[in-house]
Amino acid sequence: MTQPFRPRPRGDSRLDARLPRRVFLERTLRAGTLGAAALWTPGVLAEELIATPSSRSLEGPFYPDEMPLDTDNDLLIVNDSITPAVGEVTHLHGTVTTRAGTPLRNAFVEIWQCDTNKSYRHQDGVNEEVPPDSNFQGYGRFLTHVQGEYY
Repeated sequence: MTQPFRPRPRGDSRLDARLPRRVFLERTLRAGTLGAAALWTPGVLAEELIATPSSRSLEGPFYPDEMPLDTDNDLLIVNDSITPAVGEVTHLHGTVTTRAGTPLRNAFVEIWQCDTNKSYRHQDGVNEEVPPDSNFQGYGRFLTHVQGEYY
C-alpha cells in the first residue's frame, strides 16, 4: 500500500518521488506554456533578425570562365565519377527570401569554390605550384524549395 502524498515543510529541498500525477501535469503544462510564450514572443530570448539584402554583385572572385557540364550542388563528384575530390567538406544551407521575408521558390543559388589545392575553375584562379584536383567540380547550384530553402 502506498503512502498518501504529504507536502514537505517549507525549506525542505529533498525531492519527493511520490508527486501526484495531477500536480505533475499541472506543473508541466504551466512550464510548457511559459516556454512556448517565450519562443513565440519576439525579443524575449534573442533579438529579432533583421533581413539584409545580399550584395548585387553577380560575380565574386574567380567565377568560372566556362560552366562545367555537371552543375549540381555536389562539388565532390563530377558527373558519374567514382573518385571523389579530396579536402574538407563543407555543407551549405539557407533560405532565400524577398526583402519582406517571403520565401522564394525555384530560385537558383550558385556556388563556386576552390579545390584543396587552392585552384578555382578560372584562368586567373589556378595555383601554379600544385595541379588542380580534376575530381573537384568547382561550381554548382541549388534550386530552392517551396519555403525558399536550399541544402
